[in-house]
Amino acid sequence: MMNSILIANRGEIACRIIRTAKAMGIRTIAVYSDADENALHVRSADEAVHIGSSAAAESYLIGENIIAAAKAGKADAIHPGYGFLSENAKFAQSVIDAGLIWVGPKPQSIRAMGLKDAAKKLMDAAGVPTTPGYLGDNQDPEHLAAQAKKIGYPVLIKAVAGGGGKGMRKVSAAENFADDLLSCQREAKASFGNDIVLIEKWIESPRHIEVQVFGDTHGNVVHLFERDCSLQRRHQKVIEEAPAPGMDEETRAAVCSAAVRAAQAVDYEGAGTIEFIADGREGLRADKIWFMEMNTRLQVEHPVTEEITGVDLVEWQLRVAAGEPLPKKQHQLTITGHAVEARLYAEDPLNGFLPSTGPLDLLSFAGEGALIPLRVETGVEQGDEVSPFYDPMIAKLVTHGENREAALNALAGSLEGLRIWPVKSNAGFLLNCCNNTVFREAKMTTGFIEQCADDLRPPSTAPDEAWLAAAKSLAFKEPAKSRSLFDRLSGFRLNAASRSFIMITDQTDMRLVDISADTLMAIFPVDEGRLLFVKGQPFLFSVPRFDGDGEVNAGAGEIFSPMPGQVIAIEVAEGDSVVRGQKLMVLEAMKMEHAITAPFEGIVSEIGPALGDQVPNDALLVRIEADDHESL
Repeated sequence: MMNSILIANRGEIACRIIRTAKAMGIRTIAVYSDADENALHVRSADEAVHIGSSAAAESYLIGENIIAAAKAGKADAIHPGYGFLSENAKFAQSVIDAGLIWVGPKPQSIRAMGLKDAAKKLMDAAGVPTTPGYLGDNQDPEHLAAQAKKIGYPVLIKAVAGGGGKGMRKVSAAENFADDLLSCQREAKASFGNDIVLIEKWIESPRHIEVQVFGDTHGNVVHLFERDCSLQRRHQKVIEEAPAPGMDEETRAAVCSAAVRAAQAVDYEGAGTIEFIADGREGLRADKIWFMEMNTRLQVEHPVTEEITGVDLVEWQLRVAAGEPLPKKQHQLTITGHAVEARLYAEDPLNGFLPSTGPLDLLSFAGEGALIPLRVETGVEQGDEVSPFYDPMIAKLVTHGENREAALNALAGSLEGLRIWPVKSNAGFLLNCCNNTVFREAKMTTGFIEQCADDLRPPSTAPDEAWLAAAKSLAFKEPAKSRSLFDRLSGFRLNAASRSFIMITDQTDMRLVDISADTLMAIFPVDEGRLLFVKGQPFLFSVPRFDGDGEVNAGAGEIFSPMPGQVIAIEVAEGDSVVRGQKLMVLEAMKMEHAITAPFEGIVSEIGPALGDQVPNDALLVRIEADDHESL
């Protein structure tokens, strides 16, 4: 076994690897960028080495800096985590050439599965069923459009080097193909340096089923059963579970044995995941499940597999990398209970899921003392910050119960108890997903979130009880000059019992609240006012500030950047007429493209940044003069 290991990653996965390595008595070395100087993974490791500036391209993606850090820290091995360089065969080979142990599959296995088109051809040869589609070298747009027509709409355009939902577009009609192809290629080029795509038939009722596989250096390959990752938004997983609901033993045996054949076809070592797409119209059937791709690394959702098997997959990775055989044989692996994982992100479900960055002044996870304990995988603590430079994940919340209902109930209870501020999160959205009848009955497909969007969106306004609790807390705590006329008359009522009122706002609405009733809701005093949480969703209340005319001022036609990012497209010019919903500009942030659209019909009077500019949060992007003089 190695004595020391460098983790070439950050955030929650770095913390996860450090935890297991320390339990095994292995010394841990973290790497960090400027932005991560005080990050939790840095504080958790035995040693930390600086590798560059904040942008990932200038730090975590520079392989030679990471290898130099490993040598400086006298590491025996490098664990890549997931993302960044984890599936980079050239980096894996460089680690081996430097005399270090690579905690991952052989470089040739990564290469074999690294491009989706080549991997599908390899799987066909190995007898693993694959999705119908086009895998050719001809990337001419007209040829690709012709192939899409031949396959039959809807189709899925997919970057051959892609992952994490990036470089993927569903196209429903021929007239949309050219624009979606260009967007897909542009995103793929920016994310992976490769804009080659393949085209697959879009499965109408798709479920995403994947199998955890593991190989060692002695020729052994096992599976650790399947996961269902059908709850996705923009092809990125939201809630994952194991085992897959509705999977019978015959289908499980067929799918898992196909996954083992896929791993054996590339002489696989270490942790890997074989991803399948299933046509769920008639339930899960072995003849309706096809290979999509292989991820040659540990997956984000690996904890649910650990929970149902009792296996520490990171420990297995380290033992296999050290040359040991797999700790268990296939017949020794069994499923116990059910596990669910929710990805908690710093993003705003009420504003197009735009990433939310900044300090975590309040961060509290529920679960302490619960009947089913909550497993939290996180890379941040209260007082840390969510950086604009990386994936905005706050934590993974994992529950395990004797059955699916118990696991989901525990997850729902944990989501209700979350406390996060001022960074916005998707907690309320996750809770609505968890409690949705379609999901509870396991009738979901990968289109579930899009189809049920209105039901899943958390409320933008707090319930009456929250208004009452906030009003009671705020009553007469503000200076008299900031209160409205109604406040100063509070308590006066002719020929009636005394009643008290206060005017408050939740940043979107104002109400005159009668505070004579009682309430038991918990309140968090903050500098801006009073903070209440309802089903995981925060609501900030304050006493409104009135100007001399008794009006509350608002902006007028100015569109500001919702996040830090780079301007990669400007679709309009000053003086142009625009209509509501028209695309004005495209920002790239956190490896994703975000379209900025017109909020109303009008004339573009000013464009702030130039093409290619990096803009901070709240920077003026576009000013529009409304034809009817309405404001935002």
